[in-house]
Amino acid sequence: MRNLSQNGCSVWVASSSEELLTPTAVALGKFDGVHLGHQRVIQPVLHAGSHLSVASSPQSNENQQLTNREYIYSTVVTFDPHPHEFFTGQPRSLLTPLDEKVQQLRSLGVEQLVLLSFDKELSALTPEEFVEKILVQQLRCQRISIGQDFCFGEKRRGTAKDLQLIAAKYNIPVAIVPLQTYTGNLPTESSCLNTPPPQHARISTSLIRQTLESGDIENANLLLGRPYTLLGVVVQGQQLGRTIGFPTANLQLPKEKFLPRQGVYAVRVFTLSETSDATSSESLGVMNIGNRPTVNGTYSSAEVHLFDWSGDLYGKKLLVQLVKFLRPEQKFPSLEALKTQIQLDCVVAREVLSAGAQNKS
Repeated sequence: MRNLSQNGCSVWVASSSEELLTPTAVALGKFDGVHLGHQRVIQPVLHAGSHLSVASSPQSNENQQLTNREYIYSTVVTFDPHPHEFFTGQPRSLLTPLDEKVQQLRSLGVEQLVLLSFDKELSALTPEEFVEKILVQQLRCQRISIGQDFCFGEKRRGTAKDLQLIAAKYNIPVAIVPLQTYTGNLPTESSCLNTPPPQHARISTSLIRQTLESGDIENANLLLGRPYTLLGVVVQGQQLGRTIGFPTANLQLPKEKFLPRQGVYAVRVFTLSETSDATSSESLGVMNIGNRPTVNGTYSSAEVHLFDWSGDLYGKKLLVQLVKFLRPEQKFPSLEALKTQIQLDCVVAREVLSAGAQNKS
């Protein structure tokens, strides 16, 4: 399937060998989060199409050999399901479910996302077989980029250096990108951060999950290199917000989406086009993530109240950027007390979002 963006660019998503666009320049890894470290790994394969004259591998037959007229597609190759889920049998929540991953890859300029089916057969391939069958034969790979800690093949016994050596037999260059670390010097919109990650901590999906679980959105966004987002369709809720003057859009999220600490957040919200997933103009608001204990809620929900908004959002796809954690979720003695607190939340959120906008300009 092809996902169109607002500037006419697209990401081709392929989950079988018949759908692949080849030849390719490949960034290889899990890429859950598409964080700063992942972005560095992806960078070397961007704008691959401008390099049209590429040497053929010695293993290619005559029909497979590249000509200087062939276009090379910048491609991210990852695994579905997540390898952790395959080996443990336990579902794994993700920072970037598929729709969000496509959104982020599109913004970077990636042309193709390949989802390798992570099954018993793939996990049993030796490192040599993985390179030959997947990278050379299926993807017709012309160059590769990986992180320094990348492991592959049966029992993860292939290292980044191994991949470099094996690929060299096919004349495929491999860029090994050093691990990215938090230095404390990353740009920020806020001068009042929570306790930052340790100096020189490795930027990783697990570190970002920890910061999100604690509600430390500012540092999570720094490590991601972008705002943490929730992407979902507005569905019918209990409509209790209307009764106290704060109508909310109830967001249906992918079941595998990783949710941050329960509570109230200042957010920026974009409505996505139904045809292209292009974003509309920005709206501001507050979002509650949690079980709504004041009204005896029994399941977790994500509800957003947009400032100065009138109109029907049902069925619309919203992209919500989390900017700041305002307070934990709590149970109030009455709806009137809840209403008073939401009014205060809105005042604080407007100040936070206004300050952020000024720092941007």
